[in-house]
Amino acid sequence: MAFNHLPAGVHDALAPLSVTPVTHSVPMAKNHRSDRSPADPASRPSPSAVLDRLASGPSRAARITHTEHLPPRAGRHAVWPDRIRSEVIAAVQECGIEHPWAHQALAAEHALDGDSVVVATGTASGKSLAYLVPVLSALLEGSEAPTQWTQQREALPRGGGGRRVGGRGATALYLAPTKALAADQCRSVKELSQPLGNAVRPAVYDGDTPVEQREWIRQYANYVLTNPDMLHRGILPSHPRWSSFLKALKYVVVDECHTYRGVFGSHVAQVLRRLRRLCARYGSSPVFLLASATAAEPSVAARRLTGLPVVEVADDASPRGELVFALWEPPLTDLHGEKGAPVRRTATAETADLLTDLTVQGVRSVAFVRSRRGAELISVIAQERLAEVDRSLVRRVAAYRGGYLPEERRALERALHSGELLGLAATTALELGVDVSGLDAVVIAGYPGTRASLWQQAGRAGRSGQGALAVLVARDDPLDTFLVHHPEALFDQPVESTVLDPDNPYVLAPHLCAAAAELPLTEEDLDLFGPACADVLPQLEAAKLLRRRTRAWHWTRRERAADLTDIRGAGGSPVQVVEAGTGRLLGTVDAAAAHATVHEGAVHLHQGRTYLVRSLDLEDSVALVEQADPPYSTVARDTTSISVLETDTEIPWGSGRLCYGSVEVTNQVVSFLRRRLITGEVLGETKLDLPPRTLRTRAVWWTVTDDQLDEARINPEILGGSLHAAEHASIGMLPLFATCDRWDIGGVSVPLHPDTLLPTVFVYDGHPGGAGFAERAFHTARTWLTATREAIASCECEAGCPSCIQSPKCGNGNDPLHKRGAVRLLTVLLRGAPDEKPGEGSTAGAQGEPGQTSVAGPQEEPGQTSVAGPQKVPEQPPEEPEQPPAVAPQEEPRQASVAGPQKEPEQPPEEPEQTSAVAPQEESAAAPQGPLST
Repeated sequence: MAFNHLPAGVHDALAPLSVTPVTHSVPMAKNHRSDRSPADPASRPSPSAVLDRLASGPSRAARITHTEHLPPRAGRHAVWPDRIRSEVIAAVQECGIEHPWAHQALAAEHALDGDSVVVATGTASGKSLAYLVPVLSALLEGSEAPTQWTQQREALPRGGGGRRVGGRGATALYLAPTKALAADQCRSVKELSQPLGNAVRPAVYDGDTPVEQREWIRQYANYVLTNPDMLHRGILPSHPRWSSFLKALKYVVVDECHTYRGVFGSHVAQVLRRLRRLCARYGSSPVFLLASATAAEPSVAARRLTGLPVVEVADDASPRGELVFALWEPPLTDLHGEKGAPVRRTATAETADLLTDLTVQGVRSVAFVRSRRGAELISVIAQERLAEVDRSLVRRVAAYRGGYLPEERRALERALHSGELLGLAATTALELGVDVSGLDAVVIAGYPGTRASLWQQAGRAGRSGQGALAVLVARDDPLDTFLVHHPEALFDQPVESTVLDPDNPYVLAPHLCAAAAELPLTEEDLDLFGPACADVLPQLEAAKLLRRRTRAWHWTRRERAADLTDIRGAGGSPVQVVEAGTGRLLGTVDAAAAHATVHEGAVHLHQGRTYLVRSLDLEDSVALVEQADPPYSTVARDTTSISVLETDTEIPWGSGRLCYGSVEVTNQVVSFLRRRLITGEVLGETKLDLPPRTLRTRAVWWTVTDDQLDEARINPEILGGSLHAAEHASIGMLPLFATCDRWDIGGVSVPLHPDTLLPTVFVYDGHPGGAGFAERAFHTARTWLTATREAIASCECEAGCPSCIQSPKCGNGNDPLHKRGAVRLLTVLLRGAPDEKPGEGSTAGAQGEPGQTSVAGPQEEPGQTSVAGPQKVPEQPPEEPEQPPAVAPQEEPRQASVAGPQKEPEQPPEEPEQTSAVAPQEESAAAPQGPLST
């Protein structure tokens, strides 16, 4: 680990670092071993020397806006608790791990005490071992329980008590966010537990598990590895068949728990409550062991996720080597974008150059990019440039992304481990179930959305304890530009807190139905599911989904209640993507994303192949595509209007007001842009005729009065453009303050809104019922809008560009926009802003020092620049997401906040850089006095 823990007083904020799904499997603990990766670290150039070579030449050196040096740190050992079985300790030592790190021993101690615990330490810090050791010890104990083979198939009573069947006096359940991670963990557990013989019987139970193996797993496996989706749809609805397993359930491991955020995290929280309820019915009370990338307040997030008190272990005692972290801004080009805005070289092209140079130096590297197409492009460009230097190097660079077969992935991993591969262009698929060690450098193409994700990716280098280089290459958007010129926002702030809202009625309602179908729902159960039950249950009764009989609510339908919702989706039937010439089904796209991703003329990627959408049939939910190789990507544009349903909270900001509450958003995809690959040059815009959609969600909004407009010198001619520009920039900056992506949120600006009767800017969650992002924006509004103002004012463009106020998905074609007016307007607004509560002002979205803020206060001189270098250039061509968003066939109760099937919102894509970007979008094509939406 090269950065996760710092000496006291040195970048305290970086004590918590990492994120995104990653395997903390036992082999990762190679930092305990005396042996190293194939290459001797002593023979490797230092990270500073590698960076100096990359920056050689006057034009290259100017691209580095900041370099951060994080010193190495020694590890701290401890001893395992004496209650751990000696056979387990011996098995761990046989893997080459003589002593645990202090945080591993502490976590095991808590687990043995029966305390639920979250281990929130850095990449490669050995989190897997921290929970595996107590789990394996418990399973070994349980395997020595009396065996009753003759009765193992007997149906067990539903309640309490219980024999130990088949040597399963104790069982454990492991939950991973992906199937790949569960499979990798299963391999690691088998390797570690091999000396224990048949006492530990791990097995993966997911959608790919053959039917003939499932019965054996239910009856005999004592360590079942699965994912929340299978728990929701497969295990809990069939709990009688899992009765012996649930009776003996001792531990529940929730790996990568930081990934359970937003709507997905809220669903998982309710799934875990359903699991706890059934365990109690069978007489067990499992201890939850959670592994998290470092995050702000991990125990608070873990408690919201599980509903239980959780002890926090966040003091990382593992060692790390030196980390040199460079912030890199691509240069301006001679091209011009919309409204003549200057264009910066794309992060994709710049990253390909850096990967080429690192390969030539013999530096083992990974370049992270946010889309499949981006990974393929970087690999191809690097190979072409290497061919001009040394053809033998061409085969030493490859792409690694989702969609590959398991054997292809493993072959690439082996080649990277052995040194046969020097360079890899990868999507975040590399972080799922892959043990990567021995890397020298990581290049990150674009800010990944959170500081936690940034550190997680940077931690892929230096994983054997040696020094490492990390380079963040900025895309041309407001947030990336702000960060490379404000390094304190990355290096002097803690990582974000995890945002989730289990009480969201859109989330709660289907899980109450599922719970009632599993076992009738009683009054005693309601405390488990949260206070919102009191409002939701009557609506479920009125919708005739639940019926109350005597003391309990019962599921009334013949269909499966678990099918009411897909925990990863936003609702609606999936759209099938079919190859027109062959009739072959290529895949599906979430209904909420279909308008923006598979509209007629859209570029669609599937497993490395490019297709053009010939037609979209919304009635039959089918998109016909044909293979093509267009020299462009597509990005959808839409229009949005918004109405206020209810104001929950409002605060005076001078004569204006800051508000938070419920809104209804009407969205319509109206056109799409064609943008040239690599350069991002706009080739043209094509109109679309698609129906509007509505969404009920949560929003934060602010209003300004005539007096404030006069003070800011905003006349009616520039009012719409000023609000519009402030809205664009604020959406671009919000991911710095909440664990969201720009595609998770949308916005609307209106010179005169009919509900507020004032000029108003809205920012809303792009999920039914909200996801917690707008609420976070409300609580950090002063610092968030201060950073927004700073990002606009410090950009040296004249009238606006993609680095400050232009949006690639603006339905209005980025018109009108008024940069200087936005700066003046935000300056006046912020003068009236009240002080935030301690901890609410940090960019972490979590606690910091009281009153601490991440950026300078509003500058009095509008337009004054405070950062170096001109920042302009179109965002890297939007590219295909890593995979289509999941489908969620929700049939929520058709009432009030529970269901009112507001035509599902435009589901944000899983990868922000997407071909045919998905709503919520950023500006509606309305007249200057109408709503301007993003």
